[in-house]
Amino acid sequence: MAYDDDGRPDFDDIDEQELAEAAAGCDKVGVGIALGGESGSHPGGHPGGHPGSGHPGGHPGGGHPGGGHPGGGHPGGGHHPAGIDRQRHGGARSVGFRPGGGPAAQAYEGRTGIKAPRIIAWEITRSCNLNCAHCRAASRYGIYPGELTLDEIKANIDDIVTISNPIIILTGGEPLLRTDIWDIIDYAHEKGAMPVVGTNATLITPQLAAQLAEHNIPRISVSIDFPTAEEHDTFRGVQGAFEQSIQGIKNAKAAGVGVQINTTVTKQNAHKLEAIHDLALSLNVDAFHIFMLVPTGRGSDLLDLELPPDGYEEVLTWAYERQKTSPLHFKPTDSPHYYRIIRQLAKKEGKKVTREEYGLDAMTRGCLGGITFCFISHVGDLQPCGYFDMQLGNVKDKPFSKIWTDSKVFNDLRDYSLLKGKCGACEYKGVCGGCRARALELTGDYLAAEPYCAYIPKGWNE
Repeated sequence: MAYDDDGRPDFDDIDEQELAEAAAGCDKVGVGIALGGESGSHPGGHPGGHPGSGHPGGHPGGGHPGGGHPGGGHPGGGHHPAGIDRQRHGGARSVGFRPGGGPAAQAYEGRTGIKAPRIIAWEITRSCNLNCAHCRAASRYGIYPGELTLDEIKANIDDIVTISNPIIILTGGEPLLRTDIWDIIDYAHEKGAMPVVGTNATLITPQLAAQLAEHNIPRISVSIDFPTAEEHDTFRGVQGAFEQSIQGIKNAKAAGVGVQINTTVTKQNAHKLEAIHDLALSLNVDAFHIFMLVPTGRGSDLLDLELPPDGYEEVLTWAYERQKTSPLHFKPTDSPHYYRIIRQLAKKEGKKVTREEYGLDAMTRGCLGGITFCFISHVGDLQPCGYFDMQLGNVKDKPFSKIWTDSKVFNDLRDYSLLKGKCGACEYKGVCGGCRARALELTGDYLAAEPYCAYIPKGWNE
């Protein structure tokens, strides 16, 4: 693995793998990528496919998103014993899609020296049928003035594909409340992008699940925050949400759509992660992603429930150990210091974090906002991520490609030498970078040190 001058992994020499699990916020999804050619892909490389042949509705045991072959050299989850089978269907691996790897992306980087966006989280509506305690958008059910129209969304996709062929995460709010979502999905496919859906799954009936499969959605992500209905429903603000989400997951799996479970970790549920993991296993989902709370939106009211820095270390250490024996693909999110922790723990075990041993964990890094990931709000505001509460331009007024290229904030985030405090001094900044959204929210400076990191860099003297 080569490294850039600032210590970050140099991914230019990895032509068959994408950093697809790298960044996603509430109810968002990472989609793993094929390593080399994948048999059964749609002719011509279309992101879709046919049942039983690369489509997410194909036979069980198809390619796991970011996964490898059972019991050997797993590129997506890494360092698991022989016999642990992470090869599941439902992701870009099963259809041979490589975001940000197309001719437009390569030409853009050659022209500008800036990496093309590989994952775009797009809040196609802010309306939501739940009332979650931690919602970064403080979403509610109803009409939000100024939401992008279908024509505006299509025009924006037209511009995006001039510089990249990204995964587009259709999220909200609850994106399935948008009646033209199928038009958006089909248009993204037509233009060469890969749409996936972040949903609370309460609306996924067998009929809607069949539509997701029919429209070639390889994976959905669903947030489950507690292992019991009473606790989950209280957190999500609606009675019955747990049972509806669980049934929605079952319906999606029955239709052949991959499912990822996301869990936002607080003091209330940190000790229940094992039980939530076991619930995910019982549902036969494909991935289990733990999200560390970022206190924005309604989440700012939960500051007293946020784990302290030492609590973060404990949870991320649990994730490192648990994924060794779990058949699920793990991906801690909004926790860039995980990539420091795995290197520290691997060193104690006498290991190096290599692509062969640790797979995607060795090839991705922490905060990717503005680097290969960004967020588009319901009204067209562009942000480094959904939690980074700073609007860097609006696609109604300025093309996405122009904002991505010219924004001072984006360009600051791409330069790790600008990081301040102990983040700037940290020997792990190349693989971590700290959460820039947390720094912004709690200090007012997006380049300040990560407020919830317990690590003291070598030689750091405050």
